[in-house]
Amino acid sequence: MPDDPKKPVDDENQDIPEDEQTTEQTIETAKQDAEERAVDLAHNDVADGTGEAADAETTIDLPDSLPILPLRGLVVYPFTTIPLTIGQPRSVKLVDDVVAGDRLIGMVASKDPDLETPGPEDIYEYGTLGQINRLFRAPDGTIRLLVQGVARIKVEEYTASEPFLQARVTYAPETVEKDIEVEALMRNVVEQFGRMADLVPSIPSELINAALNVNEPLQLVYALATYIRIALEDQQNLLRLDAVIDKLRTLMSILTKELEVLELGHKIQSEAQSEMEKMQREYFLREQLKAIQRELGEGDEQAVEVEEFRRKIEQANMPEEAAREARRELDRLSRLPTAAAEYGVIRTYLDWMVNLPWDVRTEDNLEIVHARGVLDEDHYGLQDIKERILEYLAVRKLRQERADEFETEDEDSPVDLVRRERKGAILCFVGPPGVGKTSLGTSIARAMGRRFTRMSLGGIRDEAEIRGFRRTYIGAMPGRLVQTMRRVNSRNPVIMLDEVDKLGRDFRGDPASALLEVLDPEQNFEFRDHYLDVAFDLSEVMFITTANTLETIPGPLLDRMEIIQLSGYTELEKVQIAQQYLVPRQIRENGLRPDELAFTDAAILKIVRDYTREAGVRNLEREIGRVARKIVTRIAEGREDLTTVDKDDILGLLDHPRFGYQTEIEERTADTPGIAVGLSVTVFGGDVLFVEAAQMPGSKGFQYTGQLGQVMQESARTAFSYVRSKAGDLKLDSDYFEKRDIHLHVPAGAVPKDGPSAGVTMATALASLFTGRPVRSNVAMTGEITLRGQVLPVGGIKDKVLAAHRAGLDTVILPRRNEHDVDDVPEDVRKSVEFVLVDEVDDVLDAALMPADDAATPHKAAQQDGQPISEPST
Repeated sequence: MPDDPKKPVDDENQDIPEDEQTTEQTIETAKQDAEERAVDLAHNDVADGTGEAADAETTIDLPDSLPILPLRGLVVYPFTTIPLTIGQPRSVKLVDDVVAGDRLIGMVASKDPDLETPGPEDIYEYGTLGQINRLFRAPDGTIRLLVQGVARIKVEEYTASEPFLQARVTYAPETVEKDIEVEALMRNVVEQFGRMADLVPSIPSELINAALNVNEPLQLVYALATYIRIALEDQQNLLRLDAVIDKLRTLMSILTKELEVLELGHKIQSEAQSEMEKMQREYFLREQLKAIQRELGEGDEQAVEVEEFRRKIEQANMPEEAAREARRELDRLSRLPTAAAEYGVIRTYLDWMVNLPWDVRTEDNLEIVHARGVLDEDHYGLQDIKERILEYLAVRKLRQERADEFETEDEDSPVDLVRRERKGAILCFVGPPGVGKTSLGTSIARAMGRRFTRMSLGGIRDEAEIRGFRRTYIGAMPGRLVQTMRRVNSRNPVIMLDEVDKLGRDFRGDPASALLEVLDPEQNFEFRDHYLDVAFDLSEVMFITTANTLETIPGPLLDRMEIIQLSGYTELEKVQIAQQYLVPRQIRENGLRPDELAFTDAAILKIVRDYTREAGVRNLEREIGRVARKIVTRIAEGREDLTTVDKDDILGLLDHPRFGYQTEIEERTADTPGIAVGLSVTVFGGDVLFVEAAQMPGSKGFQYTGQLGQVMQESARTAFSYVRSKAGDLKLDSDYFEKRDIHLHVPAGAVPKDGPSAGVTMATALASLFTGRPVRSNVAMTGEITLRGQVLPVGGIKDKVLAAHRAGLDTVILPRRNEHDVDDVPEDVRKSVEFVLVDEVDDVLDAALMPADDAATPHKAAQQDGQPISEPST
């Protein structure tokens, strides 16, 4: 609400210059008269209940054509006296004509206050009959009026628009009720207006007193509506309503809303004022406290805090650069008042500096026998990783034992001035999910006697997550690496950076590039976090990263890590892991006693073969947990009829088997030409891959489907070209390919696939289709081919062989140049699988295809009447 009472605005021109002091005095006098007149009318309480205006209504005859004065942004009510400023020529003409006669005008509000010259259609229907009491002509040509609202009128029709608006109007008297509800509404309105007057000092005290003493509801509504802030639509609505009870309700609603706004503004202002007074009071008290402490010879709170930080800086044994920066910031802190915004920023920075493990480390347990025992106790197999950890400990132990010898070497002994001594290790465990990559970190830390912490990198996209935020930002803090070092409180912990292959990047930076310094032994001895802005030594940290695949790791980052591959487990290894680790853990987690549940090896093996299909053991543990919960349920029901789970019990506990590799392979191949089994490697380990080929009458077309990547598409075209080039050796007619369309498909169609290792499988499937010789159902293969028919080596041999073994395939065809990779395959798998090493595609066909005598010839397989010559197995 504005500071002064509502001022009526000009009818058609709001920008009126005021040049003379006498004019200003005249206007002010007119306003004072208007206010006094409004108060007098509010005090009137005549016997007929409508006051002086009611008398006027009954005695004033309305002319046939009443001059209409449009008002912009203002509604004039009956029983009120309002000053108006007239500036438009047509309005000046209207006033000149009226003052020469009965001085009666119709005052009606314009619907659009911004409209310069509103017409009949731009003006509201209801208005107020007014009588001009005073008139003042200003030197600038404008006219100042003092107008008395007499009664409510309704415009029936306009009779003229020139030189000014004229209309035929009728009285529209309001309905005035006198009952308890009206009395209650009046009291509520008066109470709310009183509360509003307390919040707005500019409301005249005379008007407040008049409102408190008025007895007529209609006069009360119009008097209050004139002096409070109301939107134009609401002003017109108050005038339009016929019943005074409706006017009171509407006015009460407007007053309630306005009062809420005023109280909220007053509350905000009071809170701001209180906060300023509180700060000033605290400042004076703090200064007085400092003076008292100085008189008593005591240090103030700030001085005590500064001395505490100084003591911690000395005890932290920081490097020279870090200590110098900490002291510099401490000097700034001592000169700042505690209420300063920068005081908290510097204090937080110093708190981080003094709480980092600058010189705190744990003593390594370098006993090789102890470390080997811990690693074997926690994990089955994984010999490569265990050997690498033992090598690291052995080197540390030997260097520590021979430290004196290195110190006493001659000055002429060669010294490496370029490369620093490496104290930590940076390993990268790569393998499918569930093989124990993450849990290995805990075992390694326990074997070495170091503290362990894990930091997940999956989904990180902001480079500041690694390096921290600069202190210029509000709420800045160090990166996750420095936070981890503070949390673990050791400068030589084992830190596992999990899921390094799932780092993201966007406009905020590349976290993988930030890790280049962290994982580089030549640089991480002075890692600089943006927040600390001093060097922090990470060279003693043993970093272990984990990944499911190497393809998504940037080359520079991959080059800084020592890669250790973790392949999937064999069936025998899974059985041993389950018996030694998984079963005891599920017994504990499900509240069983050791003598209440046991599994035979045959039962575990059946779960592995029929209920899981994975390289790791996560799903195997879930299935064992399902069995354990079944047993718990039986015990809770009072049935303890099963303590040892055997192979025959699995079906009743786990329902029907979910997988059956051998059955699936036999059903899909089923002595049908054109289907071959290949081997592939995914992020989940090795897996079998089916390749299907079909032919139909056509015109020399070749297509391939199955979401094949660019490299795999090239392998398909190479395989087809090679087989076509060998048409004579395969005893095919010279025009065999001229009359047929060939379709090559690699299920499943929804899974993207890529890589060159399916080349021999595609060539074998096509040769099987064209010759009518099915592929042996116990054979799987892998290898890249060339147009000349050579078989080139591929990767992932161990994972692929393990996948073939899981699928029940006993013959695997491999490139001869992958012969050395067979040594990585576990011995029990090597004994159960026959490896066929080949150099040429012809060798593959000889080993994979059934003899021609046992298979139909291509002519026998062909059909007539345009039907497909050979259909893929479904």
